[in-house]
Amino acid sequence: MSTPQPDLPALPVTFRPTRTRIVLLTSGTALLVALTVMSLMLETLSTGDRATFICTGLVIFAVLVLLSRPKVVAGPDGVLVVNLTTTRRLAWAQIVRVNLRPGDAWVHLDLADGTSLPAMGIQPGVAKEQAIGDARALRALAETHGAGASA
Repeated sequence: MSTPQPDLPALPVTFRPTRTRIVLLTSGTALLVALTVMSLMLETLSTGDRATFICTGLVIFAVLVLLSRPKVVAGPDGVLVVNLTTTRRLAWAQIVRVNLRPGDAWVHLDLADGTSLPAMGIQPGVAKEQAIGDARALRALAETHGAGASA
C-alpha cells in the first residue's frame, strides 16, 4: 500500500532563496549608488580616484549578483541546478534522493552515479521553513518522476 503524496507543485517550478536574493541585490545596488554618488561629490578626487570608487562598487555588485544566482528549476524532463558558477541539468532518473539534514547549508542531491550535488537554490539560512517545504516538494517530485517511479 503506497502512502499518499503531498500536493505536488505544478511543473515547471523554480526554487530559490528569495529573501536572500532580495537582500543581496538591494545591498549591492545601494552600495554601488553610494560609491558612485560619493565619488562624484568629493571634489578633491581625481578622475582615476573616481573611477576606482565606481569600479569597486561594480566589482562588489557583481559578486553579490553571483551570490544571488543559485536556483533549482524542476521541469517535466528533469531538474536544472544553478549554483554560483556552475549549471547542471539532471534527468529525474539521475536523482536518487533529496537531502536537507539539520545543519546543512543547502540541499544535497544524491545521484545515481554515487556522487552528491549541492543544490544551493534551496538553503535554510534566512527562511528555514520555506527551505524545508521546498526540499520536501523537490523530494516528492523526485520520488514521483525519478528512478523509483513506475512508467
